[in-house]
Amino acid sequence: MKNVRQKIAIAFSVLAIVTLTACERPPVESKQTGYRGTGMDQINNPRTQEQLAKINEMPAGVPASPDGPKAGAVYKNVKVLNNLSTAQFGAFMVSMTSWVAPKEGCSYCHNVQNFADDSLYTKTVARRMIQMNQQINSNWTDHVKQTGVTCYTCHRGNNIPQNVWFNPEEKRGGNMLGNANGQNNPVDTVAYSSLPNQPFASYLMEKSGPARVIGDTALPTGNKASIQSTENVYGMMTHMSHSLGVNCTYCHNSRAFSSWEQSTPQRVQAWYGIQMLKDVNTNFLTSLDGVFPPNRLGPTGDVAKANCATCHQGVNKPLLGQSMLKDYPYLAPNRDMPKDSTHSAAK
Repeated sequence: MKNVRQKIAIAFSVLAIVTLTACERPPVESKQTGYRGTGMDQINNPRTQEQLAKINEMPAGVPASPDGPKAGAVYKNVKVLNNLSTAQFGAFMVSMTSWVAPKEGCSYCHNVQNFADDSLYTKTVARRMIQMNQQINSNWTDHVKQTGVTCYTCHRGNNIPQNVWFNPEEKRGGNMLGNANGQNNPVDTVAYSSLPNQPFASYLMEKSGPARVIGDTALPTGNKASIQSTENVYGMMTHMSHSLGVNCTYCHNSRAFSSWEQSTPQRVQAWYGIQMLKDVNTNFLTSLDGVFPPNRLGPTGDVAKANCATCHQGVNKPLLGQSMLKDYPYLAPNRDMPKDSTHSAAK
């Protein structure tokens, strides 16, 4: 009998250890972000913060003088940034190569025998992505503020940003079981939850609807939101929380999730972020459908698209809020930038 009890105790101990492996060990840090007693706080793990700081280190900028002959007058077939000086243009090409194709070098986008040649699809894509950067920095300051973005914000030394999404391939379990809607297949995009793991098409494309399912009354008086649409919303919200490394209370007061009056200012900025992603995905990325080769397309033949994690990569401010635009002011052509173009990666 004693041996049986010992075995049961050991089994429970092992189960407890296995269960706790999913938890973070203390200490953790907590910061109150709202009125006392409302549970509005942000919890961070210092060890995780150290890792994220390394991931979000900013590369050194390459400032260049705007004086001298223009790139469009010196080089052939410069369709974007042709108003830059040759010094600025050369500095940006060097920087862009290190951000997107550090291993491949110039040949990733260019025919090195004839730099004016447009035969490589990557050159067409690069032009459009420069325009996308300019659009974000000039017209979406309600989200990116004065910090802005560059190619590095998303790419971080990769040809394709590590955090992108494609339209999911519909998987059915037979006519009786229907469409699984990406549920019970935990992946990083939704913090390994059992929620739908590809909710992005519902909210991050131009014609998609708002992420809104909560009714205005306690009783069912006209709210037609289905369980599936509710799970999609929570999948999207979980993605946003995980992508920014924050709690739900970073934007919401959890006693009234739907109330804008009781939400933090960050909720407004997040709303603008959703609208920005609709613009980016619809007018820039999917407009390149016929440009990318098959090996760059998703299972349904669509191009890679952006979500919150594409830029944020685990922190509430990409690159911890550091701006690279001082060295690359031409990526924000309709904004007044500081005249001082010097900075270091340590800032």
